[in-house]
Amino acid sequence: MKLDVEVLRYLSKDDFRVLTAVEMGMRNHEIVPAELISRIASLKHGGTYKVLKNLLKHKLVHHDSSKYDGFRLTYLGYDFLAIRTLVNRGVITSVGRQIGVGKESDIFEVATEDGTVLAMKLHRLGRTSFRAVKSKRDYLRHRNSFSWLYLSRLAALKEFAFMKALEDHGFPVPKAVDCNRHCVIMSLVQGYSLVQVRQLQNPEVVFETVLGLIVRLAEHGLIHCDFNEFNIMIDDDEKVTMIDFPQMVSVSHRNAQMFFDRDVGCIYKFFAKRYNLSFQDDADDNNYAQAETDEAGRPSFSSISKSSGFLDKELAASGFTRKDQDDMEKFIEGDADSEEDEGEEHVSETNETNITNLDSLQIEDQEEQMNEEEEKVVANQLSEKAQSDGLVAKNDNYEEDEDNENATESDAELTKRLNKHKKRAIAAARGRQSRISSRNLYKDKGGRSSQSSKVQKNFGGW
Repeated sequence: MKLDVEVLRYLSKDDFRVLTAVEMGMRNHEIVPAELISRIASLKHGGTYKVLKNLLKHKLVHHDSSKYDGFRLTYLGYDFLAIRTLVNRGVITSVGRQIGVGKESDIFEVATEDGTVLAMKLHRLGRTSFRAVKSKRDYLRHRNSFSWLYLSRLAALKEFAFMKALEDHGFPVPKAVDCNRHCVIMSLVQGYSLVQVRQLQNPEVVFETVLGLIVRLAEHGLIHCDFNEFNIMIDDDEKVTMIDFPQMVSVSHRNAQMFFDRDVGCIYKFFAKRYNLSFQDDADDNNYAQAETDEAGRPSFSSISKSSGFLDKELAASGFTRKDQDDMEKFIEGDADSEEDEGEEHVSETNETNITNLDSLQIEDQEEQMNEEEEKVVANQLSEKAQSDGLVAKNDNYEEDEDNENATESDAELTKRLNKHKKRAIAAARGRQSRISSRNLYKDKGGRSSQSSKVQKNFGGW
């Protein structure tokens, strides 16, 4: 869907209020009922349906009446909400042309108040070209249900976090500026995608730099998983910048070695095909890593030591488990300190267990004494209750005899009253004269029935 920012000028506060109401309703509804939208928006003078009609005209919402009358946000409406928030924050003031399109996002030029040009990346998961997001990406984690807008928001948050952390550790990445919903604002890289570059002055140097980034990422505990010529930017001075980070995983991931080898294979294949490089040099001539290499000269995943940092733990990358965190903490503390701490903890634990065992024995003795006393009290109560029940039973027998006598007397009185009423009813029935009136008396329509009714009236008068 094309982003037409001109419509943004003519939208009022009520329009954005209703858009926000639809967004809030989509937390629990795939299609938000119209009544719920009006209740959440709570416009002063009403008119929610009129606003929805205007939003529907600009394709900011989608109407669905298959099951009930409801609406949902489109990607264009979600774009407008994110852009308006960033404008109110003062991050951007204008939106320019589109400079990139991918299977998961669109990229636009934006400008700040002082004229600085930045890049705005809008994540658009769910396109027909890439719908296997649930199996290819780990945005959902433990969730079962999802919407494309929510997945796009998770992807944007993850990319912003990775970009910020990699920038702090000195990696050549764009500078992360701000993030809202599915929109990420970053610095604009002055360069070209490596797939567009036909010739390089020093292809060997660029190749070593790119491979060095892969190994350096692994040493920090991360694997890019999509490191190819489309996600590498290079400027006129052949300075390399890597982009696209939502799919990064930890080196502790179960498929980490496969992802690492795939990234390395993509770089080898591209440089051999595009720049005709032959990879038969010795491993000593490669300055991109301190790790050992295999027979073909490629970096080996098993020989890389994770000693430069723990970015996968800081960013909660996919595949980083609780066990890995415990191992990392043990590695940081050291073997000697950990053994002393474990000895002290073991002594303290044994003391605590002994104290708790003594306390438990005392508590059990007290509970046994209390149970014996309670059993005696209950037995006394039961015996007293049995005696009282015997007395009560005798009294109940006397009371039952008296009740039977009273019941017989009341039955005799009732039979007398019923006989009196019966005699009165018979006498009234005998003295009553039943008069049968024809239904046709009230249907004088001029036909045969009306004539017969007149005859019956005359007979009655005679």
